Amino acid sequence: MELHDVWFVLIAVLWTGYFFLEGFDFGVGVLTKLLARNRPEKRVLINTIGPVWDGNEVWLLSAGGATFAAFPEWYATLFSGFYLPLLLILVCLIVRGVAFEYRVKRPEENWQRNWETAIFWTSLLPAFLWGVAFGNIVHGVKIDKNFEYVGTVWDLLNPYALLGGVVTLTLFTFHGAVFTALKTVGEIRERARKLALQVGLVTAVSALVFLLWTQVESGDAKSLVAMVVAVAALVAALVANQAGREGWSFAFSGVTIAAAVAMLFLTLFPNVMPSSLNEDWSLTVTNASSSPYTLKIMTWCAVIATPVVMVYQGWTYWVFRKRIGTQHIAADVAH
Repeated sequence: MELHDVWFVLIAVLWTGYFFLEGFDFGVGVLTKLLARNRPEKRVLINTIGPVWDGNEVWLLSAGGATFAAFPEWYATLFSGFYLPLLLILVCLIVRGVAFEYRVKRPEENWQRNWETAIFWTSLLPAFLWGVAFGNIVHGVKIDKNFEYVGTVWDLLNPYALLGGVVTLTLFTFHGAVFTALKTVGEIRERARKLALQVGLVTAVSALVFLLWTQVESGDAKSLVAMVVAVAALVAALVANQAGREGWSFAFSGVTIAAAVAMLFLTLFPNVMPSSLNEDWSLTVTNASSSPYTLKIMTWCAVIATPVVMVYQGWTYWVFRKRIGTQHIAADVAH
């Protein structure tokens, strides 16, 4: 296997880690409007992800940085062609981080309610837009012979990509509901399990249609296996949720995300960004990659740094592993 193939796989792993981790905290952000009934319950939801949400975003930075260094042509075409949606995602992530920090800086109800609304929308929009972006990458976009995107932003809003957005939004919301049930106690835990079932059924329908569409359009035997694993894992997550086994349900929902991302990257390879105008104009792991020397240096850096980051992040989750409820919210912040 060539180094550019290795880095294609590593980038797929980084995106899988990002969607697995950031997926549930996007989902929890959406649930602040759908699940929480009062301010203490909103505080509980925010506290479940408070210690980890910023660490989860490291995976996005790593995926973006790895793409820039390993496949500069892919990075350039992607970020120029998808400029507006990616800028909107970036703005949402910035506002979302500010909202987490500023929400409790003042006691006024309007102040806190406005920041909670910001958390909801800046969780919902990226969850949807990431699906739209990856849907377009897999489906193919207008790339000319110079490997430049020549379409418009409206070309990105095609039925396949929009369905991809619905899938990521519902899947992340389901993932977040299962995580909430895993991390909370009392009534909010029970309501999270019930909501997880409802959202999970919607997710199952939309995901099945999207994955079948992907398989028929550009899949092979390997992507079919990944699709079957994704669907089976989602069913297992729903069953475990109904049985009150939140840990297993969360694990299976994570497998669903991992298998779905694997399927998308399997359908892509050896392309990294197919051209809908001419197959010969597609960006591939070969014509979009950096030099072998660059990839070699990057590989050594990744071998050294990645285990350290993963151990530290795993330790963070272990420290904040206990369940919480409204009884744990101090009276002076339970507004």
